[in-house]
Amino acid sequence: MNTIGKILTLTSFGESHGPAMGGVLDGMPAGVDIDLEVVQRFVDRRRPGRSAVSSARDEKDRVEVLSGIWQGKTLGTPIGFIVRNADARSADYEEIARCYRPSHADYTWQAKYGIRDPRGGGRASARETVSRVVAGGIAMQALHCLGITVEAWVDTVASCDDVDQMEQVAQQALNDGDTVGGIISCTVKGVQAGLGEPVFGKLHAQLASAMISIPSVHGFEYGDGFAMAAKRGSEVMDCFVKRDDGSIGTLTNHSGGIQGGISNGEDITMRIAFKPVPTLMREVSTVDLDGNPVRLSPRGRHDACVLWRAVPVVEAMAALVILDNYLISKTNVL
Repeated sequence: MNTIGKILTLTSFGESHGPAMGGVLDGMPAGVDIDLEVVQRFVDRRRPGRSAVSSARDEKDRVEVLSGIWQGKTLGTPIGFIVRNADARSADYEEIARCYRPSHADYTWQAKYGIRDPRGGGRASARETVSRVVAGGIAMQALHCLGITVEAWVDTVASCDDVDQMEQVAQQALNDGDTVGGIISCTVKGVQAGLGEPVFGKLHAQLASAMISIPSVHGFEYGDGFAMAAKRGSEVMDCFVKRDDGSIGTLTNHSGGIQGGISNGEDITMRIAFKPVPTLMREVSTVDLDGNPVRLSPRGRHDACVLWRAVPVVEAMAALVILDNYLISKTNVL
């Protein structure tokens, strides 16, 4: 389950404190212009240490492409890449190796595999998302050729929707040794009608799966989402009209650009809820490997709020899903 996609597939690999993170992006058509400097700038948006409320881990996150791109164009072959880990401090996790952190994946991974890498959370670390962002940065350039754009932004932080106050809310949590979560919104523009694979491959189901796979994500909605449950059908009906250019569209977009699991040509809109990071800079109660109660003291470098670093991750996952579905759509007819 380290692979996402049907035609355009990403297989990611690596652990937080291993030599490198990496991935293989397969199924990308040949001849697509790829600017690796643009990919690097996209990856830089996710890099730690860029704000006062993010992890102080000093990773340069330089993308090294190993195959699949030559002279700025895709070859149609697997695009292999790595991002080396340079600032891991494994000693910070010696105590964690002997106990289970609350609300982390320590216990569940141990229960599933009988072994785990405690250094930085190993494969369960959000460090894994750097591979997604590299692949997404490549996919977004292919989408650009199709006139499709993906944009995400921080919507709320701990229920605060004032842009000028959001970072202050996160900073206050950091001062208290605490963390905060929030919501990221994302809009995909320029998607043609007809993308999505009913019944079990509905476009919103694929997007939901991709977003829920991001560490710390606990909720997903598209269009008006949960708010529709409190409305009448007449209040959320998207009526069709003929536009001036002769195309069919809708007067409103309560459906979020997807109906019956298929894109309808309107903007695809979604919101993704992130929980507060479970690592607190204060002592917490837990148990050791034998179930004995212990007090765990905070060590390491962690985010007080992941939202700003998660924006490019959301964009990357949306881009991978949309491009994959575009390629799938080309197999439906002769």
